[in-house]
Amino acid sequence: MRLEEYPKLTIIMRGYSFNQSEAILKAMEGFEKDYAVEMTLNTENALENIKKLTEEFGDKINIGAGTVRTLTDAKAAYEAGAKFLLGPHVFTKEMLAFANEKNILAIPAAMTPSEVDQMFKNGADIVKIFPAAVVSPRFFKDIQAPLGKLPLMGVGGVSADNAKDFFDNQATYLGLGSGMFNEEDIKTLNVSNLAKSLQSLLEIVK
Repeated sequence: MRLEEYPKLTIIMRGYSFNQSEAILKAMEGFEKDYAVEMTLNTENALENIKKLTEEFGDKINIGAGTVRTLTDAKAAYEAGAKFLLGPHVFTKEMLAFANEKNILAIPAAMTPSEVDQMFKNGADIVKIFPAAVVSPRFFKDIQAPLGKLPLMGVGGVSADNAKDFFDNQATYLGLGSGMFNEEDIKTLNVSNLAKSLQSLLEIVK
């Protein structure tokens, strides 16, 4: 996939069952251009679920893999149909080369200007600043003053309460995890309420 097609917001599905994940993707109807979705590889049956969800929703929704830590992870996620790879730390040159070769977006994580710079030089498409809440929204603006405009994604402690602040400070993308939805709506697979949560976040950040 191309970077221009990547949505501003990514939903992080960690520890959700297949049915819960499927309910979230059903709730995304009409929001396909606003949200991408990633399933973390430390979720039970993650690869199998990515494959099934891609078969069901992949023509409309950008589905990727999260918590990608090794080249083996990257290859397995690609085989399962992931369109992008998100990691909790920097990617090796081999991982970045693999993602570039297979035309899937590489989104490694970094926390310092040096790491950010290195990841882009080695072929990252987006760099995830993690954990973003620890460095604060201002970090995004400050780091781009010397380094120039960069496609940075804030992940870790990002919620509906502070999302606008990150965007106002020049974050290009944000990833939101468990705080994105009401826990009860996830448990009961309440698609219409999940859709309302997606809508309300868009209204906050637009």
